[in-house]
Amino acid sequence: MDGTKYTAKNIKVLKGLEAVRKRPTMYIGGVTERGLHHLVYEVVDNSIDEALAGFCNKIVVIIYEDGSISIEDNGRGIPVEMHKTEKVPAVEVVMTVLHAGGKFDDKSYKVSGGLHGVGVSVVNALSKRLDVEIYKKGKIYHQYYEKGIPQIELEVTGRTTKTGTKVIFSPDDSIFETIDFSFDYLSVRLRELAFLNKGIRILLKDEITNKKHSFQYDGGIISFVEFLNENKKVLFNAPIYISGTRNSTEFEVSIQYNEGFQETIYSFANNINTIEGGTHLSGFKSALTRAVNAYIKNANLLKNEKVTPGGSDIREGISAIISVKLRDPQFEGQTKTKLQNSEIEGIINSIVYEKLMVFFEENPAEAKNISLKAILGARSREAARKARELTRRKSVLESGSLPGKLADCSIQDPSQTEIFLVEGDSAGGSAKMGRDRTFQAILPLWGKMLNTEKARIDKVLNNDKIQPIILALGAGIGEEFDVTKLRYSKIVIMSDADVDGQHIATLLLTFFFRYMRPLVEYGHVYIARPPLFLIKRGKMKRYVYTIEERDEALKELGSKGILIQRYKGLGEMNADQLWETTLDPEKRILISVKIDDAIEADRMFTILMGDEVEPRREFIEENAKYIEIDV
Repeated sequence: MDGTKYTAKNIKVLKGLEAVRKRPTMYIGGVTERGLHHLVYEVVDNSIDEALAGFCNKIVVIIYEDGSISIEDNGRGIPVEMHKTEKVPAVEVVMTVLHAGGKFDDKSYKVSGGLHGVGVSVVNALSKRLDVEIYKKGKIYHQYYEKGIPQIELEVTGRTTKTGTKVIFSPDDSIFETIDFSFDYLSVRLRELAFLNKGIRILLKDEITNKKHSFQYDGGIISFVEFLNENKKVLFNAPIYISGTRNSTEFEVSIQYNEGFQETIYSFANNINTIEGGTHLSGFKSALTRAVNAYIKNANLLKNEKVTPGGSDIREGISAIISVKLRDPQFEGQTKTKLQNSEIEGIINSIVYEKLMVFFEENPAEAKNISLKAILGARSREAARKARELTRRKSVLESGSLPGKLADCSIQDPSQTEIFLVEGDSAGGSAKMGRDRTFQAILPLWGKMLNTEKARIDKVLNNDKIQPIILALGAGIGEEFDVTKLRYSKIVIMSDADVDGQHIATLLLTFFFRYMRPLVEYGHVYIARPPLFLIKRGKMKRYVYTIEERDEALKELGSKGILIQRYKGLGEMNADQLWETTLDPEKRILISVKIDDAIEADRMFTILMGDEVEPRREFIEENAKYIEIDV
């Protein structure tokens, strides 16, 4: 002990919104791009709550050129009367006091996403400036704040015939790492909300880029499922729709199967995307497994089959949305990624099972198609089990448990290591010689890579191009994938800077997304960017990565005595050049592969690598103008 006194003087009290500014991560999950956009969602959720209560059918979100953003709805408008205990207008209480709002009163909102009551006040606290306009009682009310502190009293600035609330705010650049709102990032959440709230119209406009979106889906989650399967071959045309109400809890489920092998299920609670699932998801999965197996047994479809379909077999090729709305949701943590209400599991399990059995009885063709697909999935799972055992036995017989072509690194700490998946033996050889053997591993890829978009897991496991990647990474595959067992912190795809190289990169990304998705979700996957040209004059040399950079360099250096080397492939580089341009952490360019929109990513992989030709042709025609071909 150093004798330092610990007295009442050491206890600091943070008043008002000071705590939010001091510890913003506690309230919005972080101060990165994700936390920035969370501010918008908190305000939008208030408008959605008005829609759920039946008072709002339109929300407009605008990104302005000065970096501010506005959210306006046509709901009832935040109350403006004086608050009895706080002695200031109710809107000021909502904007400046944590845990204040109408969501603690069952009469105001039956269900709500923002039950913590901290939403808009947190936005206010983390904004350089926030203005609120309320359209109510024929008047326009206005007040503005700086860093959560009111700068003027609530004032009447005009008259109006409309009702609603408009919030305009500029995030505080002293708190956030970035204050640039992303149109695409916002589109993800606003599209979800439009699907989940049938008939509501959400407009998004970016005045910086002039991009616009209008989301409105009168089919609700049925439209959502159709959107998920837009470019896939479906087993039946009309999605199954099930809804139910019990003990003030409302839920709806929509299901449609496609001919693919991926499971695509999104679950929501009070419009919040519960990315870690929870009781509503487990209740649905259990009901689906029971219902399909019951139908298979009743229809005697197994006959001489040696395997019984399990849950994962029955969900192969499914696209489903589960949306539950309840009065008192219990989530894990403030970020609300997993629903915990125990009673929800039983409610959804029983109602979905009952209604699915009725649907199967009334629609035997659809029921049989689903069942036969599940049986095929069970056969595939058994084949995959055997393939895994064969792979394990094979790996033990070979050099330790690693593929023969792998040139591994010397240190064992995964947080310090990286592996390059290199197109071709020639480039692989140069990379092996040029790398830093301490922390860089090289795995050359050869031959035609499997398109995993069109392959079941047993085919993936048996493929001699994919097996070495699975063994080298060491984290398993599919449902057995465990990111904590990953042998390298960075997985770098290193392919030629041509069409074939881009195709190989896309095939690898498809494999990672479909069978090792946490690799992408946790930011382990990168794409190396090798140079296109080496420009030399005397002892001077410069690597450039685009045709534009080459032309700029030639203008700057002139044309006399210039030597230009065009790299058609990585194999044309010697070991020193590969290190200098693509392997050296101090000089290389790596592109981090991230998923901002899992639904859009799923859609793009289906378009690019799926069976349907027409969507791919349309995509190429629409985007051809952005591609430059160097002959």
